[in-house]
Amino acid sequence: MLYRKVESIIRNWITNDKRALLVDGARQVGKTFTIREVLKTQNCEYIEFNLLENPSIINLLAKCESVDEMISSLSLFTDKSFKKGKTFIFFDEIQEFKELSTKIKFWVDEGSFRYILSGSLLGVEVKNIKSAPVGYLKTITMYPLDFEEFLQLYNFTDELKKLLYSSFVNKTPVNDSLHTRLMRIFNMYLIVGGMPSAVEKFKESKNLEDVMNIHEDIIAQYKKDFTHYETEDKKPYLTKIYDLIPAELNSNNKRFNYADIKKGLQYSRSENNFLWLSESGVALTVYNIVEPTIPLMLNEKSNLFKLFLSDVGMLTTMYGRTTKIKLLSDNEDINNGALYENVIAQELKAHGFNLYYYNSKKYGELDFVIEYKGKPLPIEVKSGKNYMRHSALSNVMEISNYSIDEAYVLSNYNVEQKDKLTYYPVYMIMFINEENILLPVVDLDDLSN
Repeated sequence: MLYRKVESIIRNWITNDKRALLVDGARQVGKTFTIREVLKTQNCEYIEFNLLENPSIINLLAKCESVDEMISSLSLFTDKSFKKGKTFIFFDEIQEFKELSTKIKFWVDEGSFRYILSGSLLGVEVKNIKSAPVGYLKTITMYPLDFEEFLQLYNFTDELKKLLYSSFVNKTPVNDSLHTRLMRIFNMYLIVGGMPSAVEKFKESKNLEDVMNIHEDIIAQYKKDFTHYETEDKKPYLTKIYDLIPAELNSNNKRFNYADIKKGLQYSRSENNFLWLSESGVALTVYNIVEPTIPLMLNEKSNLFKLFLSDVGMLTTMYGRTTKIKLLSDNEDINNGALYENVIAQELKAHGFNLYYYNSKKYGELDFVIEYKGKPLPIEVKSGKNYMRHSALSNVMEISNYSIDEAYVLSNYNVEQKDKLTYYPVYMIMFINEENILLPVVDLDDLSN
């Protein structure tokens, strides 16, 4: 069992928060398993109800006018006792229950039980649930394992992580052997990704064929969900857009071209499809901004964007075996640009950042711009030897009106600083986080017993 960062948030909610808790995220990111594990380790008495597996529960809950009626209905589906002031009621797959947002306020107000909810974002119903009255629902979003969580497979000690963090903060090079080791692990992360079932299979067998099969199963499940949750007019577009993402990321500018979906297609006719994929958690949208100035959101151009997969491992699988072989052999001929940018987008999103890029005919393009500690932070991603060639970044840094104090270049090379530019190895993306909280060191052997 691998420790997930979200576990500490759930534990804190159990102890200090009386609101209902909603854990959302794409399918297969580990929501249900993580909730169960935290409830068990905290010795919480809980009763779980899966609304997808038991749709008859939904019909009964929709008719309930009070908490007592709710408990009476739920008692038909469990032999466990409901204890006021002690029992946690866990509703899983709550995207199936459209009326939940109107119910949760009254359940929480009544105060007899604690409520924890989980559901995929595969369906617009979750948006309604998340809009429950302020003060009654706390929401957290789960993502695939980030690189720091993935490092648990390699038993990285607390001392090593602190050493790396010190290099990040002080902008000093990492020991060469440690740097080489981390780059090899990072390349493996590009292959395995962060979907829990894929990571656990890799931990168990080290068989990358098994990992690829899991990725393909998840992709197939996503496409099945497309057809289950959306209207007939959207279904073909959703699958087409999803299948096009790897090819679009291999283009020169990586921006999504609507005409590749259907010749002559306008953004206005396909906007809802892109939004659906983004809100479902299966894709990540990086929007163009007019200027890299704070607040970035006010500079957003929503009709210009890049679309990444939610998990880099699944992207690598979609690219095929040759890509995996070249990654494992440290082949310098491989263009890692799409994989590197995808993993950076994935990490930044998991760390709570809104994603933007900047493009100007005059100055060039910046891969990412985030709002970091109240200021704009440009991030360039380089996968080859020419990582110090970044004319767009240099141009933008010279513009005084943008008030950019520093910028990062992420590559497969070691730490180096030049004026306001810091060159970091890509694995240090794990430290670009407002809080920079290190994971505790967990003995995996103990957890598996």
